[in-house]
Amino acid sequence: MSESKLEPKVKEIGEQGLLQKLHRFCPADIIGDDAAVIQTLPEQSLIVTTDVLVEGVHFSDRTTSPEDAGWRAAAANLSDLAAMGATPLGITVGLAINGETPVSWVEKLYQGMNHCLQIYHTPIVGGDVVRSPINTISITAFGQANPNCIIRRGNAQPGYAIVVTGIHGASKAGLELLLNSEIGKTLSDTDKNTLIKAHQRPKPRLDILPILSEILSSYSPIPIAGMDSSDGLADAILQICNFSKVGAKIERSQLPIPPAFPHWLSPQQSLQWVLYGGEDFELVLCLPLEIAETLVNQLGKESAIIGRITKEKTVQLIDSTGNYPDEILHLSQGFQHFK
Repeated sequence: MSESKLEPKVKEIGEQGLLQKLHRFCPADIIGDDAAVIQTLPEQSLIVTTDVLVEGVHFSDRTTSPEDAGWRAAAANLSDLAAMGATPLGITVGLAINGETPVSWVEKLYQGMNHCLQIYHTPIVGGDVVRSPINTISITAFGQANPNCIIRRGNAQPGYAIVVTGIHGASKAGLELLLNSEIGKTLSDTDKNTLIKAHQRPKPRLDILPILSEILSSYSPIPIAGMDSSDGLADAILQICNFSKVGAKIERSQLPIPPAFPHWLSPQQSLQWVLYGGEDFELVLCLPLEIAETLVNQLGKESAIIGRITKEKTVQLIDSTGNYPDEILHLSQGFQHFK
């Protein structure tokens, strides 16, 4: 048998396995979070993140207009900056485009990006355009943050509360409604439109940062752990626990779900979309209980404390009512690019 046939394929080691191999080419103290941190000045660090969206994988004409594709591309990168506690400075756009693509599609794509970016006072500052058989959008976003206030995946500590800044499962529900409108027959038009908008026009939670900063100003510097939930709520919790070398207990009844779910979906389907649906772009934060309670009180009812960090290395989904058995969560249960 030839040597090439014995070599593992990317699909066999998966996204996380591939990332582990690529990490050895980068400085260990820079990579691993939602964005890289490069210290430039004593009181400011440059935060850099890149995200790639491929037609047919992340967007398609069936579910996403070019304006919505542009919005989602910009929102994904701004969400990564928010997950690091960074204020955006600008983005560059790398566009790989099929020559048969209408010019109007490209213009609408950029209009969608601009509509999202303008809300957060973030300009497009450059980029590149190349020919490709598949339309692909690659965005690099730049932000800045105080080095003492950067949110990292590896900062979670036993006893910390786990906060989610909003409901989960809405984007997945919106996608399913776009793919099959028949499943939404029992939903009101308002509920359907709300869920579809959650998928097409997600909002990066940059609004959380000044609120969190104001709360933290009353305390000595405290390490805050977190990331966004773009790859799913369960994925975010598991990634934080892996990097922090801790575990977690998540209370099923505290998971914030869309109001439409209880009378539309079975409990198991609802749970699946909440934990693994992805692309909700909320923040998952781990911080001391007192600070967590203050933050949730200020954010309102869609945010919640859903559990706590533990010394044990497992991540458990528990049900204090006793109606459902406890579950152990694993990264393999969520979305993986090379499955």
